[in-house]
Amino acid sequence: MTAPPSPLPQDTAQRRKPDRHEQAVGLPRFIWVPAGIAFLLIALPVLGLLLKANWARMPELLLSEASLDALRLSLETAAMSTTLCILLGGPLAVVLARGRLRGQRILRSVVLLPLVLPPVVGGLALLYLLGRTGLVGRGLDLAFGITIPFTTAAVVLAQTFVALPFLVVSLEGALRTAGRRYEAVAATLGASPSLAFRRVTVPLVLPGLASGAVLAFARCMGEFGATIAFAGSLQGTTRTLPLLVYQARETDVDGAVALSLLLVVVAIVVIIVGRPRGSEGLT
Repeated sequence: MTAPPSPLPQDTAQRRKPDRHEQAVGLPRFIWVPAGIAFLLIALPVLGLLLKANWARMPELLLSEASLDALRLSLETAAMSTTLCILLGGPLAVVLARGRLRGQRILRSVVLLPLVLPPVVGGLALLYLLGRTGLVGRGLDLAFGITIPFTTAAVVLAQTFVALPFLVVSLEGALRTAGRRYEAVAATLGASPSLAFRRVTVPLVLPGLASGAVLAFARCMGEFGATIAFAGSLQGTTRTLPLLVYQARETDVDGAVALSLLLVVVAIVVIIVGRPRGSEGLT
C-alpha cells in the first residue's frame, strides 16, 4: 500500500490559494473622474500633435540638415552631460545620504534648487558666472583665453545644471532605502570604508543609479531655457532639438510638429527604459 502524499508546506498552500484578505480592494467611483481628466490633460495635447502632423513630409522634415544637426548635437551633449551628472552627482548623493555635516539640510536645498528654479534663470546665472565679465569667466579669459558661453561646452554645462538634481534625488533615495547594515557587516569583517563602498554600496545602488542616469539624460534632451540663455542658438554648435523646435514654430509649423513628435518618441523610450521592473505590481 502506497503512503499518502505528504501535505504541502504551509507557504506553498498559501501561494496556491491567495488569502482573501490580500485581494485588491476596489477603488471608490469618485476617484475615476479626476483621474480621467488628468490622463486626458496629458494625452490630448500629444494627440493634437499627431493630428496636426504632416505625415507626407515627415521624412523630409526629419532628415533635413538642420534637423540632423540638432539631433546629433542633442544626443552628444546629453550623453556628455549625463556622464558629468554620474561623475559629480554620484559622490554628492553619497554625501547627502551618508554624510553627517552641519547645515546638511541647507546643502540639500541648494542641490535641489534647479528643480524649482526657472531654467532661464539658471542660464543667466551661468552666464554671469562664466561669461567674459563673470566671476570665473573673466579669469579663464585673461589667463587661458577660454570663452565658454555660446559654445557646445556651454550646452553641456547648462544641461548638467538642470539635470544633476534628478540623478542626486534618485541615487540618494536608493542609498537611504538600502540602509547601512551591509556596510556595517563589511566593516566588522575588516573592510575599509573605500573597500566597503566599492564592493557593497555601489552594487546595491546600481539600479537607482541607472534610473537616475536615464532621468538625467531625458532632462538633458528636453532642456531649453538654460541653454538658450547661456549658449544661444547656433546651428551645429548650440542649437539642440528643443531650440530648433522653438525657432521652427514661427517659420515652419510642420517642421516644429515633426521635431516635437521626435522628442515625444525619445521621451517614451526613456520612460520605458527607465521604469523600474516590478513597478506594475503583482497580478
